[in-house]
Amino acid sequence: MNHIIATVTAIESMEDLTIVTFVSEEQPMRMMALGLNVPISVGSVVTLGAKASHIALAKGLKGELSTSNQLECVIESVNNGQLLSSVKVRFGEALLESITTRASALRMDLRAGDAVITLIKASELSIVKVNG
Repeated sequence: MNHIIATVTAIESMEDLTIVTFVSEEQPMRMMALGLNVPISVGSVVTLGAKASHIALAKGLKGELSTSNQLECVIESVNNGQLLSSVKVRFGEALLESITTRASALRMDLRAGDAVITLIKASELSIVKVNG
């Protein structure tokens, strides 16, 4: 599980749906949750979590996407296995891992030092811990 420290900047709720907006490393992030039962308020510092298999990578991205969380990162390492590749990227203080197919990593020519955008859907982000 990947972890990102973030600060809550807004909370919107309607019935059982909650959309929480955060800021981390000066970049906005959003989480969508059903039945959010975490004691947070604007200004709360939290640890967000996302599975490695739920983080997509984009290189040379242009245009608009519906994905809420588009984080500017730099690749630290690429480990190509027989079928899958583990790509570790730096987002401020956080080291994140994305698992993708080997074919995608090779097609994108992913290398250490490359600038990429990590893409995490709002529904794939969760609050792991309330820090304060």
